[in-house]
Amino acid sequence: MDLLDRLLQHDAATTRQLLLLSQDLNDEALDRPFDIGHQTLRATFAHIIGNMEVWTTLMREEPVGTRATANTIPELIARLDTIAPTFAAIATHIRDTNRWDEQWLDTLDQPPQAKTFGGAIGHLITHSMYHRGEVQHILKRLGVANIPEGDLLSWEQSQRQQP
Repeated sequence: MDLLDRLLQHDAATTRQLLLLSQDLNDEALDRPFDIGHQTLRATFAHIIGNMEVWTTLMREEPVGTRATANTIPELIARLDTIAPTFAAIATHIRDTNRWDEQWLDTLDQPPQAKTFGGAIGHLITHSMYHRGEVQHILKRLGVANIPEGDLLSWEQSQRQQP
């Protein structure tokens, strides 16, 4: 497995793991404001997944339509399970065709700005990791037990231990 494959799989799997860890929380806990990032667990998850959806759409050079508002934990898991493979397919195609430095137009910027595929792919992966750190912080403050560290090496080791 090369580095990009590791990063893509870790990104989706770790976000999914944190969503699953949050599935028994009630709406009050999911929407309790904290003094970090997007303030609530639900808003932070929606931001992580929403960014993946929007940037993937932009890199496909498709118009960004109405943004999803499906934000229950099962809905967020379904959204992640839909967009993560699509994002991974784009990223691996860019790798396989060595198009890292080619540009696409971010039409949501005003005025629209050219961005590289490599920069955007790297941004999405590191962006998710940054916000997962906020998710972990919020989960800890909510008293959730057994919060994973979420690092790449621990994820990779867990993959080797699976039958």
